[in-house]
Amino acid sequence: MIALLARRFAGLILTLVIVSLLIFTVMDLLPGDPASIMLGTSASPETLAALRHELGLDQPLVLRYGQWLAGLLSGNLGNSLTYGVPVAGLIVERLAVTLPLALMAIVLSVSIALPLGVLAASRRGGVFAIIATLFSQISIAVPVFWVALLLIILFSTRLGLMPAGGFPGWNEGFLSALQALVMPAIALAMPQAGVLTRVARSAVLETMHEDFARTAVAKGLSSGAVLRRHIVPNALIPILTMIGLQFTFLVAGAVLVENVFNLPGLGRLALQALSQRDAIVMQDVVLFFAGLVIVMNFIVDLSYLVIDPRMRKAV
Repeated sequence: MIALLARRFAGLILTLVIVSLLIFTVMDLLPGDPASIMLGTSASPETLAALRHELGLDQPLVLRYGQWLAGLLSGNLGNSLTYGVPVAGLIVERLAVTLPLALMAIVLSVSIALPLGVLAASRRGGVFAIIATLFSQISIAVPVFWVALLLIILFSTRLGLMPAGGFPGWNEGFLSALQALVMPAIALAMPQAGVLTRVARSAVLETMHEDFARTAVAKGLSSGAVLRRHIVPNALIPILTMIGLQFTFLVAGAVLVENVFNLPGLGRLALQALSQRDAIVMQDVVLFFAGLVIVMNFIVDLSYLVIDPRMRKAV
């Protein structure tokens, strides 16, 4: 077990290093010069050269990558070229919006999808199966930004129950800040709930035909007991995999919803950095997103060992 964890952790570190190299190289190849964007087109060549030297843009790629990687390892993510403040502070500040938003969306998605998927699989051909099919098809087909706009029109413009956008900050009151995230979380959760409903239904249906499930029925256990004790626990592996992927998508892919609701989140920071050609912020934010995906996959792999005893025996 310890050897397996060590190998998985070593693979995680190696993957992060390779990803960081790819991100830095791709960002360096993007068109546009940060110094030219900061100074404008009217800057003289001498002033432009001086700023490039100050930012280290005139150094070789390998040296700049080494300096960036050393800064990451020491916790120094550099300073934003646009805002002039440490990037680490910007990421932490924006995560205070994006992370609660993603957590609310994933909780809502799981709360809808798991019961609906299990009921649709256990009662095939019934009302729940029809509801699950319609819900998954509609929620996947409808664009997220359109759902967001509908929520704003209904609950903000028509009913006046929710704020149409903006984020007051957690210091202004927990309930008011939470209220500002309710509609964005619903808009983010709907397509993910549709996908997860399909995965849960398929996983439960597949597990129902396993030998251990038929044996439990032959022993006289009720269908509800078989479902709770045997089928659902063994169907959790593909469901957990999808939940892990969805959480990383919700953190990294919330840029559309954050822009519709005018939320100062991490996705919006990445979009602003891209438009302003703030290479340092772009590199750090993209690496954070990539690292989150890698770490979440690592956690999901470890959860398999907890859920499935067969995998522990195989180790």
